[in-house]
Amino acid sequence: MSDPDAHLLIVDDDERIRSLLQKFLIRHGFLVSAARDAAHARRLMAGLDFDLIVLDVMMPGEDGISLTRAIRETRHTPIMLLTARGETEDRIAGLEAGADDYLAKPFEPKELLLRINAILRRMPESPVAEALQPKLLTLGPIRYDLERGEMWHGDDLVRLTATESQLMRIFSARPGEALSRTRLVEELGRDKGQAQERAVDVQITRLRRKIESDPKQPRYLQTVRGAGYMLAPD
Repeated sequence: MSDPDAHLLIVDDDERIRSLLQKFLIRHGFLVSAARDAAHARRLMAGLDFDLIVLDVMMPGEDGISLTRAIRETRHTPIMLLTARGETEDRIAGLEAGADDYLAKPFEPKELLLRINAILRRMPESPVAEALQPKLLTLGPIRYDLERGEMWHGDDLVRLTATESQLMRIFSARPGEALSRTRLVEELGRDKGQAQERAVDVQITRLRRKIESDPKQPRYLQTVRGAGYMLAPD
């Protein structure tokens, strides 16, 4: 099930957990690097590109949510947060910072493996040169390439997280159709529940910031009262 070419970064100040996760994920076919804190992770990221980052929230010094925000300024690498906090507010804070998913401690390593594979499957494949004219959706100054899964603002590529990319694929496949939060949760491959539906709301808010000129009055990623969300391209 695992992508044998994927390179993961584990960031956790607990040496025992860090070592156990590294060995477990290596056994399942991943290339795995490990960092003991945010500063160590920054040094590794300065010289290496990772396919996914597993990041502990509660660390001495810079915490995981702060590091997530910093990573999102320059990278769209998927981020899985590990947290001992079970409160919904803390999970939402992580998603608002740019994380793609979260897992509360203690957890079964197999569940972490399943979630990592689910995130990696949602990532768009590397673009391949094609002779055919790509199919585009126009959202004002934004262009979304359906075949490549890429979003552009003029000549600038808009960085999307794995979850944002999957949401765009879901919406662009059904333009003009209202999709409920429950349906979006299902298509994202998440467990059902109110917490996951609230998490979808957070992801929609983040995606609107990248699409809309005024995210508080969305023109293209609309809320349909009683029905859910709808992508309304030009």
